[in-house]
Parts: sequence; C-alpha cells; structure tokens
Amino acid sequence: MGLDDDSREYHRAEPPGKIAIETTKSTSTQRDLSLAYSPGVAAPCRDIDQDAGMAYDYTAKGNLVGVVSDGSAVLGLGDIGAQASKPVMEGKGVLFKRFADIDVFDIELDADSADDIIESVARMEPTFGGINLEDIGAPECFEIEQRLSEAMDVPVFHDDQHGTAIISGAAMLNAAHLTDRDLDDMDVVFSGAGASAVASARFYESLGVEKSNITMCDSGGIITEERVESDDLNEFKAEFARDVPGGDLADAMAGADVFVGLSIGGIVDQEMVRSMAEQPIIFAMANPDPEIPYEDAKDARDDTVIMATGRSDYPNQVNNVLGFPFIFRGALDVRATGINEDMKVAAAEALAELAREDVPDAVVKAYGDGPLQFGPDYIIPKPLDPRVLFEVTPAVANAAIDSGVARKELDTSTYVERLEARLGKSREMMRVVLNKARTDPKRVVLAEGGDEKMIRAAAQIEDQGIAEPVLVGNAEHITATANRLGLEFDPEVVDPDDGMLDRYADRLYELRQRHGVTRREADELVRDGNYLASVMVETGDADAMLTGLTHHYPSALRPPLQIVGTAPDAEYAAGVYMLTFKNRVVFCADATVNFEPDADALEEITRHTAELARRFNVEPRAALLSYSNFGSVDRPSTRAPRKAAQRLQVDPAVDFPVDGEMQADTAVVEDMLEGTYEFSDLDEPANVLVFPNLEAGNIAYKLLHRLGGAEAIGPMLVGMNKPVHVLQRGDEVKDIVNLAGVAVVDAQQGQ
Repeated sequence: MGLDDDSREYHRAEPPGKIAIETTKSTSTQRDLSLAYSPGVAAPCRDIDQDAGMAYDYTAKGNLVGVVSDGSAVLGLGDIGAQASKPVMEGKGVLFKRFADIDVFDIELDADSADDIIESVARMEPTFGGINLEDIGAPECFEIEQRLSEAMDVPVFHDDQHGTAIISGAAMLNAAHLTDRDLDDMDVVFSGAGASAVASARFYESLGVEKSNITMCDSGGIITEERVESDDLNEFKAEFARDVPGGDLADAMAGADVFVGLSIGGIVDQEMVRSMAEQPIIFAMANPDPEIPYEDAKDARDDTVIMATGRSDYPNQVNNVLGFPFIFRGALDVRATGINEDMKVAAAEALAELAREDVPDAVVKAYGDGPLQFGPDYIIPKPLDPRVLFEVTPAVANAAIDSGVARKELDTSTYVERLEARLGKSREMMRVVLNKARTDPKRVVLAEGGDEKMIRAAAQIEDQGIAEPVLVGNAEHITATANRLGLEFDPEVVDPDDGMLDRYADRLYELRQRHGVTRREADELVRDGNYLASVMVETGDADAMLTGLTHHYPSALRPPLQIVGTAPDAEYAAGVYMLTFKNRVVFCADATVNFEPDADALEEITRHTAELARRFNVEPRAALLSYSNFGSVDRPSTRAPRKAAQRLQVDPAVDFPVDGEMQADTAVVEDMLEGTYEFSDLDEPANVLVFPNLEAGNIAYKLLHRLGGAEAIGPMLVGMNKPVHVLQRGDEVKDIVNLAGVAVVDAQQGQ
C-alpha cells in the first residue's frame, strides 16, 4: 500500500480517529462516582462560583487547550472546510499530548466570517486554559487572533503565524552565529506575504533585524511603497513596503544575506542563490516542495550555504512542533493571560541555545544514527529531542512572569522536575537520585574512557555537577575526541601508557598474588582499564567506577569482583533493574549475576535491593517470587525463596514488609493480596521483586520493558564493597549519566 492507503487504514482502525478521553481519578466504587458527579461535585461548583480562578484547581481547565479551525487554509490542502480538517486538528491534539502532556479538544467551526469564529470561540473561555488557532486563512487570521486576544483572558495563539516565525527565528540566530553576522546588519528577503511571512518578519524585528533591511515579495514582485498606492495591497503587506525601486524576487535576492521562503516550490534557481552574499542563509520552507531543492541550493555555491526547509528528509527542518506544545505548557503552568512577544523570543533563544549542546544518543538513533553536532547542518533541535520540554518551557514560563502576564508564580527549583515527571516515571525517579548526587559529588572513574560515549557522558556529568569524572584511556585521543565533539571541558585523564602506574600494580599484585598473579602479570593487568579503575577505587583514589560499555557483562564484572570485592556483610553481588510504569515503580533482582541463587543468596539480594530502593526514596515492599504460592508446590526450587522470606520475616533488623514464595501476579495485584491471600505480610503490592534465578529475572525484566511499556534503568550492581556499576554493551550516554548518579549516591551512603 502507498502512504495514502496506509494513512486511511491508520485513521479508521478501531477506534476511529487518534484521540480519546480517559478518567484521571478512580471510578471503581459507588463512593468514587458520588464524588465525581452527584452529589459530591456540588462542593467544587460552589467554590468556583465564589472564585472563578478555582476552576484551575478543581477542573482540567489548566491543562486543556482548544484547537480551533474553520478549515479555510489547511496546509497543503487549502480551503477544505471544517469537517474535512478534523483529522488534522486531531493530529494537532496528538502532538500536544505527546510532547507536552497537554490535553486537547479539537473544535471545527462551520463559520462564514471572522465575526462568527470570534463570537463562537470567545464564548468557550470557561472551558479552556488556552486557544490554539489553526489553518485559518489570511488576512482574516490576523483579525481573529487580535480580537480574541483582546476579548479573552487566556492565551490565544495562531500557530501558522507564530510557530514558523519562532522556529525559523531560532534557526536564524544560530545561522547568524555560525556566519559571524550581526542581526541588525543582515538583509533579509521574503518570498511570500501571507500570515506566516508577515508574522515571521515581525518576529525577526523582535530578535534584532532592522525593518529597513527586510524586503518582502509576493506574486507581483517586491512590495514597494509605490505598489501600496497603486495596487491596493492589504494593510499587512503594506506594513513591509519599502521605498525602493520595483523588481522581481531575483532582483530582491541579489546581495541578500538571508532568503526566507514561505510561498511556493521551484521559484528560486541556482543563479539567484549565487547572487546572494557570502555564506548565504536560505530557509526554503514551502511544503512539500521548497522554493529551491536542497541539493540545488547547496551545489550552487563553493562557500557554505546554510539551508533549512520544512521537510524531515533534509537537515534543519523548521517544524512547528518544536514550539507550540512547549509554549502552551509554559503559559498554562503560570496561568498566563496571553502569549506575548517576550515569551516568543524566550522560546526562540532557548531553542537556539539547545542546538549548541551535545545531542542525546536516542535522538541520533531516531534520525538514522547520522552525526548531529552544532554546525551548518544542525542549527535547530530535532522534534524528538526530549530536552526541548525542559529548556523551552521554563524559558517561556519565566518570560511570562517577568513580563507581567502570569497569574501564578513558579518554584523554579522544582519546575523542571515536574516537567520531567510528565515524560515518564523514570525521569522523576532519576531526578531524585541526581539531586542527591549534586549535594556531594564524588570522583567516578570511567574505565572505558576512550570511548566517545564515555567522553560525552563525562562532559555532561561534570556540567550537571553530578560527579567529578575521571577517564581511563589514551590522553591524546581523549582530548582530540573532546575537541572534535565541541565539548568545552578539560577532563581528568589517567593514561595506562604513561608509565606512572607502579603503585597500582603493586596493590594489584598484593591482592591477587595468592590467586596466581605474578608481579610481571600485575604490570600487564594494570594497563587494562577495568583493572586500573578497580584498583583506583579499592585504594580510594576514586569513589566509584563504571564499566561494561564495550565488554560482555561477565568480563566487565570480573576485575572489580576480584579487586574491589563484595561488602563485608555480603557474599554476593547482584544486578537490579528499576522498571517504571505510568504510576508504579518496581525493582527487579537478580537479572545479571547469580545463575541459581540459594536461600542465603536470595536473602542477601533482597536486603541489598531494598536498600537500593530507598536511595530512590521508595519504601521497599519485597516479594520473593516463584511459580508456587506459599507452599502450594513443594520442590527444591520453591523452598529457597520460601526459606529466604522466612528468615527475613523474623530478622529484627529488617524494617520493611517481605513475603514469599509467591507467584508474580500475587505479588503485584492488590485484590489477590487482600482477598485470596489476606494473611500475607504484604498489605500493598510489592515493589521489590526478587526472582528465583537469573533466567527468570532476565526474561521477566525484558518482557516488562519491551511488551509492558516499562522504562528500564540499570543494571545497578548491589552488594559490592565500594560502588561499582556495570553498563550493558551499547548503552546510551543518558544511561551512563544515570548510573554515575547512582554510583555517587552509593558512595555518599558509604561515608
């Protein structure tokens, strides 16, 4: 099937459409229903009647946006009417929810005039925290947005105007930076004089471009003052009329620094590009075909051409999804009365700054594993970059507060954490640990320090104040890689080839001489990054270590087990994964180390995993799992978890509930614990799941991760004498950073 047929099938699959409504409170009992509706609902209604602002506290208004269209200017389709525009508006709702966790009602209005739209939308103010106008034709869209903004006390934003302006404005800031231009000296030419073009020209003025340096062209050529008088141009085009000789687009582009295309495809040729100033900036944003093909523009010149389009198959896509979800998120969170120019500028500047930072591996993979590094082919962040929420949204919210349109202050110290929680429980949980790590950073040695991911992770670890990273590897190579990646940090490096490792070799020999290691072999082993990092931790020259990125798990674990060893009160190390669901967190052990643990090992693993849970501010409730429920099957494999649970239950030092052996569903389903097995020591579902063997643990966590929709953090190694964590091969930079935070908190606990 082609794309059109695939899309038809996608939209009509049950249930039809792309959005639905779900309840956010419990509705499982009669009392729940009496609170949700009659008679309980009367109390919040009375409060709102006394204070309309209470609607934000009692209802979904503060997280609800109305996406409004009359279908008169649907991108690529034109005037298709209100009903036909509904799939597009539902799609807009999907983007709001996906990128900023904002709920949407799409409103398609069969309206005959601007007055009809204005009256209809204004009457819906009690329903919505904000209004997103979409796909409404020019020039009516200007009047509709202006009058609604004046009439309504919630943000009104026409994305077709301002979205393109803000995103292309961010691109322009970075393009000017790369070409060493000052905005107030740049000559900017527009092809197109519709809503997006006029709004972009106005916004570029806000960023610093001189209005006298903006030349706008429509189908009649350059918009001049003479044409205003003779052609009866509308007031929006007339706003950018210049007192210059007439001419066509080719005349306007000669010598220009920037070309902004918001018109139709194929109207710019290579000769026009060659006529522009050195290192021209070309934003050809007509869709689906840009004003000049990407390849043609690049091939037209020998110098650098910085090119952006509206297409996802070329670098530097100007995509409005980088703007509207995060602008509304910030506006809603401070209960702004509008979205003003300060907020738009703040969004553009935050996007521009974000593009200059190191790009997460997950984003690189999502776009084909190609290099994404600040430069001519990367001047705008990618839409799937989750950091946009954390950078743009606070900037917008703070601009709203500073400019006086906010009705609510923010605790800026916790705002990013609240935003992270919207993207998933794992981010919320990791924020707890990373905040703890920042209170007292420790020295963390990265055994595979020459790997590019380790170097990038070290830069982030240092920049975020999580730890003091130490890289093991060739110093010259590490420095060269950091410079190539544009990382502005000077890492501490321990080079195994610098000939200064005698004392580490001495210590390694001392520890392993009764295990068959000669002094000469110790000299060789200490050149291995895993052994060197292990000895550094054992001697106290580092507080913790990470390894495993380029090794199989057993081979990466062997050196720290030999050198660092397990804790004085531990005989076993174990690997734990934290799995986060929408409203639940579970810790799964052991998933990486012990093949067939006996009762002693299971008991110890349970203790250590419970301690780990508390580092994430989670009070542990432990279940030792089996295929048997409390003796229903008596086999050697069921006796080990049963015996471990019994020991833990009678140990006065164990201050958390624990039970077993039990089946997995018994452990996590509240009704089963309260009903069938009401005698269990667990009065709530377990959040520490201890598996009977490595096979079960590994299979279970991977199924939960892949099919259950859980996010996995780990493996985190417990039971070691000093903090050691072994990554999985191929982990991403964020995984390294997260485990570094866990290692630091481990080291803090061991003080």
